[in-house]
Amino acid sequence: MKNEFHFELFGDYALFTDPLTKIGGEKLSYSVPTYQALKGIAESIYWKPTIMFVIDELRVMKPIQMESKAVRPIDYGGGNTLANYTYLKDVHYQIRAHFEFNPHRPDLAFDRIDGKHYSILQRSLKAGGRRDIFLGARECQGYVAPCEFGSGTGFYDEEGKHHLGTMVHGFNYPDETGQSQLDVRLWSAVMENGYIKFPKPEKCPIVRPIKEMEPKVFNSENIQSAEQLLHDLGGE
Repeated sequence: MKNEFHFELFGDYALFTDPLTKIGGEKLSYSVPTYQALKGIAESIYWKPTIMFVIDELRVMKPIQMESKAVRPIDYGGGNTLANYTYLKDVHYQIRAHFEFNPHRPDLAFDRIDGKHYSILQRSLKAGGRRDIFLGARECQGYVAPCEFGSGTGFYDEEGKHHLGTMVHGFNYPDETGQSQLDVRLWSAVMENGYIKFPKPEKCPIVRPIKEMEPKVFNSENIQSAEQLLHDLGGE
C-alpha cells in the first residue's frame, strides 16, 4: 500500500492550547504541536471519510520560542474582556505520516483505492492544501509543502532528550473507533534530538470518556463519483 507522505509545516505564530489554561480565559500553547493538531492539518491538505491519517513522527526544526500578547476575545455578553495569550513564535516542523483505510466504515469499501488517494494527496500537498492551514488557532496562519523527512539541519539535532510532560494526544471520534462515544487521549511526550515519535491512538496509556456521540453516515448514495458529477454537468 502506497500511503506514506512527508511535509513541512511553518508559520509566524502557533497556539496549540494546553486545556488547563483555558479555565481562567487565558491560553498558553504547548511547546510542540499535539498529535490531533497535526492530524487536523493533514486533513486540511486532503480528506475523505474512507481514510484515516496517522501521524508517525514530528521533527522540530527551529528553537521553541514563546511570545505573549494581550488579546480582546469575543464577548457575546457585551463586556470588554482583555486576556493574555501565549503563542509559539516562528515555528517550523517536518512531519512523517501515513494513511490507512477506516476499518469501521465498511459502507465505504468501494472507495478503498490507495493509489487514487495517494496521488490526490500529493497534488493537494504541492498546492499548499485544499483548505486553509491553521496552527492550532484561527489567527495563526500556517503553510505546508512537500519535503524529505530528516533532511536539513534542525536546532535540536544534538540536544539529547527533553521531557515535555503530560500532553493531550488527541480524540477518539466514533467515525474512527466504531463506538458511540467521544474520548480524549493523554500521553507523556519526549523529544529526542528534535524528534518526537507519536504512539498510535490505540496505544495511548490514558483515555478518558467525554460524551456520547454517533458516527456520521457516508455511503455510495450520498457521495457522487467524479464521473457522475461530470455527466450531470453535461460533460462526456
